[in-house]
Amino acid sequence: MERKAHYALIGLFTFAVVAGAFGFIFWLHHSSGKKQAVAYRVIFDSSVSGLQVGGNVLFNGIRVGEVTSLRLDPDKPSQVVALLAVNKATPIRSDTRVGLEFAGLTGVAAVSLKGVSATTPLIEREEGEPPTLKADPSASQDMMQAAREVLNKAEEVIAANQEALHQAINDIATFSASLARNSDKVDSIVSNANETMSNAKEATASARTLIDNLDKRTDTITIGVNKMTATATRQIEIAGKAITDLANNPQRILFGGSSSSTSTTPAATPARRQQ
Repeated sequence: MERKAHYALIGLFTFAVVAGAFGFIFWLHHSSGKKQAVAYRVIFDSSVSGLQVGGNVLFNGIRVGEVTSLRLDPDKPSQVVALLAVNKATPIRSDTRVGLEFAGLTGVAAVSLKGVSATTPLIEREEGEPPTLKADPSASQDMMQAAREVLNKAEEVIAANQEALHQAINDIATFSASLARNSDKVDSIVSNANETMSNAKEATASARTLIDNLDKRTDTITIGVNKMTATATRQIEIAGKAITDLANNPQRILFGGSSSSTSTTPAATPARRQQ
């Protein structure tokens, strides 16, 4: 029994220490936040659906505070009054635009503050009363309302073009039916196109083969012509030499022999006559 009692006391002591630590951290966080935050009042002229106490306050998309209170104005039930706790370093001026910003498709709203000019004076604060900001008239439209407006416009467009849409649908149905009735012809056209492509490929291959053969034959003819040209050149050179030799020694036609023998024969004949 004594051991069980000790275990219970130890458990209670541990729980108290942990709870005290969390409480201290929570107090420290909120007390420091309150010292650095200042209050602002924002008036919305219509619904603020999606905005909740504890919601974010954003200045140009950056979180600068939170919503601390939401209530209806007793004198003007159409208006909603929101109290904000905003970092005192936030440059809120008289021309700062106030609205609502929605996070994606969740419908959760945040108060959106947007700066306009850096030269406009900051909002002056009075003792005991937070400065009042007026939200834009269109800032209170929630995401569902905007979606409804888009759907309404789409319905108006569809209604205005109902006959044209029916005609387009009928044309599509007629085309589909005609395509189904002529599916065999379509298959035949596709088959013919495939055959044409195959024939074109074969013709291209044949043309390439013909070009290669022509190139080879051209090379052969060129080689033959070159050989014939060389032979003719040699024959012309031989004939030229013979003509040149004949021009230098015309007596070869009468006496024959070389040029040396023809030159010595006439000299020997007169010598024999003198004897």
